Amino acid sequence: MNLDQALPVFIEESRTLLQEMEEGLLRLEQAPDDPDVLNAIFRAAHTIKGSAGLFGLDAIVSFTHVVENVLDRMRAGEIPPTPELTNLLLQSSDEMSALVDAAAAGIEADMAPTAIRAQLLAQLSSYLEPAGDRDDAKHLPAETQAPVEVCGEGAETGDCWRISVDFGENILRNGFDPASFLRYLGNLGDIVHLTTKTERLPSADHMDPESCYLGFEIDFKSAANKKAIESVFEFVRDDCHIRITPPSAFAAVAIERIEALQADADKVGEILVKADAATPREIDEALALQSKIETQSNRHPPVGEILVQEGVLQQPVVNAALEKQKKIRDAKAGESRFIRVDSGKLDQLINQVGELVIAGATASLLAQKTNDGALQESLATILRLVEEVRGGALQLRMVQIGETFNRFNRVVRDVSKELGKDIELQISGAETELDKTVVEKIGDPLTHLVRNAIDHGIEPTDRRIAAGKPAKGTVRLNAYHESGSVVIEVSDDGGGLNRNKILNRAIERGLVNANQNLSEQEIYKLIFEPGLSTVDKVSNLSGRGVGMDVVRRNIEALRGSVEIASREGEGSTIRIRLPLTLAIIDGFLVNVGGNSYVIPLDMVSECVEMDDQERLQQHGGYINLRGEVLPILNLREHFRVCGQGARRQNIVVTHFGGQKAGLLVDELMGEFQTVIKPLGKLFGKARGVSGFTILGSGEVALILDVPTLIQRAASVEAQKVA
Repeated sequence: MNLDQALPVFIEESRTLLQEMEEGLLRLEQAPDDPDVLNAIFRAAHTIKGSAGLFGLDAIVSFTHVVENVLDRMRAGEIPPTPELTNLLLQSSDEMSALVDAAAAGIEADMAPTAIRAQLLAQLSSYLEPAGDRDDAKHLPAETQAPVEVCGEGAETGDCWRISVDFGENILRNGFDPASFLRYLGNLGDIVHLTTKTERLPSADHMDPESCYLGFEIDFKSAANKKAIESVFEFVRDDCHIRITPPSAFAAVAIERIEALQADADKVGEILVKADAATPREIDEALALQSKIETQSNRHPPVGEILVQEGVLQQPVVNAALEKQKKIRDAKAGESRFIRVDSGKLDQLINQVGELVIAGATASLLAQKTNDGALQESLATILRLVEEVRGGALQLRMVQIGETFNRFNRVVRDVSKELGKDIELQISGAETELDKTVVEKIGDPLTHLVRNAIDHGIEPTDRRIAAGKPAKGTVRLNAYHESGSVVIEVSDDGGGLNRNKILNRAIERGLVNANQNLSEQEIYKLIFEPGLSTVDKVSNLSGRGVGMDVVRRNIEALRGSVEIASREGEGSTIRIRLPLTLAIIDGFLVNVGGNSYVIPLDMVSECVEMDDQERLQQHGGYINLRGEVLPILNLREHFRVCGQGARRQNIVVTHFGGQKAGLLVDELMGEFQTVIKPLGKLFGKARGVSGFTILGSGEVALILDVPTLIQRAASVEAQKVA
């Protein structure tokens, strides 16, 4: 195994496990008594430590080992999961993440502990008692001991282990005394009741003085496990029959062990053995009996059924093992369905599919010129398959946004504690999928918006109570699909935006004129202007007027847009609209003055031909579309295309974010698969254009930025009305 090649896989898996560990710790604060959450946290730390040791990353191993010890004591119930301990473990998770990042950067793994790590180790060690102190545990009352509670003081014999042993006839000849096993058994606990089994005892005439015909039924009170009890009869295992029936209290302990089991065994027998619920001898005997039954009656009873019938285990324990088996098999099936692929390879595949789309368009044009029906039919089949390949390739890049959303649980927790506010995060639409590139780039803008909602949006607790609101504030993250786009909403139930305050600050800074007539949406969007802040006091989180302009710039770089809805005293919602993918789209091709333009097809509602009356009305910047006022933007004028317009012009009705606008074009050329290519830096600030593509003829066509054009048409019409 080449460890250098495997290290990147370890780094990636460790980051995933650390994210799961952090999410588990945050859930632990809400459900401190949930053993599944605590077990998941422990498994994540244990896996990281074990894998790090394989690569010789001693710093990760030594630090994580201490964290693991604390988690193990929490699992055993020796340490309660207090908020202080949870906070310490979250900080430890951050330190583990820093160590993994250092390993990824090639920094020496056995580097000396930093001051932060040394402080964390000291705090963690305070939760770990010396070995000598832990010896006192055996003097505790039985009901507080771990891991097995079988019989407390005053328990009835029915709550004890029931040992049924039938010695073989040759045990005396082999030099063993049955009574010696009873004496040795007494070292592990107390024999509460003993009955001698004499069913096999023959009459005096047929009795052999060297043969053993006895057996015992023993009620045994002990804290030992089944394997230890069975080991008492180790030397005569092949010459006797033993059945050890557990007490009723054993079922709960066995089920807990099975649920906490960290194993990849997917057979019920192996699960029971690993959880110390059954011994290997019991499983072997059950398998042998299963085979015997199958031979005699052609029936194949499950091993669990045999164990219950033989009195080896209770039915709930077998049910827990079956449920664990199902979970392990489902996990294995999930692992087999996923493989890790370098994102660079996916990008290369998308580029190749894009070139294939362009080549297909070129072939389609050539086929039309030949008027060869068979060729055109064959090419149509090829283009259909190319479209399917394109859809499949794009789907490979689609990821759920839930992983990004879940990271904000920690942000909300830490920031709200720092500000002394009680705030919860509600997430919906986590299963919404969008392009991996978009997900990676939207993280920073969302972080700033969430922190702003906590700092500026949610009021202090006393002010919320005075306003009749719940003491606990709420920040919501939501995502959904709409019109071929993904909408991400960041909302809060805080005080909302102060319209007058924003406008006054904008006038003070010279961003707008005092007599300028602005809509409510335009006023709200002023918060995205550099240097504008309505906060009277600057904090270490925000208030300097920087950040929101970066948010807007980053979103617009993804061909997205931002909308704001707010009601003073009730809260605000910032709505981000993003394209599903940045690579390939279905487009609608139009022509203006001999130039080709592509409109994203999912934003096209309909196409209408202009008559003479509408042509006259169009000079006013709008038309009457079935009783609806539709703003019109003349693309010839917008892009300053020379020459006269066509005699018969068409309107492409587009929609985005609840708004509509018509784009006036000369010619409609139909649907077109478009490979989006980014504009160079020289054209980065071109208004109304989001990229370009190459047509089958080799001509370059601009891809229109419909949201910007709709806003342009609406603002032009509003200015004329004003």
